[in-house]
Amino acid sequence: MSAFMSLFAELVGHLADLLDPLFHASATAAAIVLFTACVRLLVHPLSRASARGQKARAKLNPQIAELRKKHAKNPEKLQKAVLELHREEQVSPISGCLPSLFQLPAFFLLYHLFSSSSIGGDANTLLDHTLFAAPLGGRWTDALADGGVFGAQGLVYVGLFLLVAAVATFNYRRTKSQMATNPLPQGGDQQVPGMGAITKVMPLMSFMTLFTVAVVPLAAALYVVTSTTWSAVERAVLYRDMPGTAGVLATAG
Repeated sequence: MSAFMSLFAELVGHLADLLDPLFHASATAAAIVLFTACVRLLVHPLSRASARGQKARAKLNPQIAELRKKHAKNPEKLQKAVLELHREEQVSPISGCLPSLFQLPAFFLLYHLFSSSSIGGDANTLLDHTLFAAPLGGRWTDALADGGVFGAQGLVYVGLFLLVAAVATFNYRRTKSQMATNPLPQGGDQQVPGMGAITKVMPLMSFMTLFTVAVVPLAAALYVVTSTTWSAVERAVLYRDMPGTAGVLATAG
């Protein structure tokens, strides 16, 4: 693990060196944004597959409505029939989770790299690199202790919080609009167990990113903010012709 983290640290360092002529002291922060973009590009085929799957699910809605009528008094039989329909049509009801799951290793790599005081037995010099005035290894609490909310470091977090809030509001309005167009039936959605409960909290999920940004190292926060923004734009494009589908499992992460 130590050797792997050393290689990853070298990768971030090389990216920062390439970007240094443009970003100077914030080159490492720019390297993290670039690294995030590369991860999202690698995951993009999964996102496209997820979009195709959700569009295929949307086409099954008339058949699912008929199954609800047929098995209205037998929820277990309804759930079994809907899952069988998905199998016959080769549609996965949980495909939207895959893009988020495949990004988790990259996030934890950055989290670990910028939480460790040493890498491979040597001091972790990446911790001293900054985004403007804020160290990439620091957290919001550190910024508050050094100048407060509107200090030099605090303003970096204010900017990130504003960006996250804007993206979260965009996702909230879009998800609420989709769910209003395609509301769940009474008694909840039988396509996936527990889907009704997930759908109720789904519009608020994007706002949880604010908490993440506040508690993780700034480098990991940059990854989250960049990935969340990418995801919002990506979903707006991939689902632009599907206003009635509520994509409840494809979160912004």
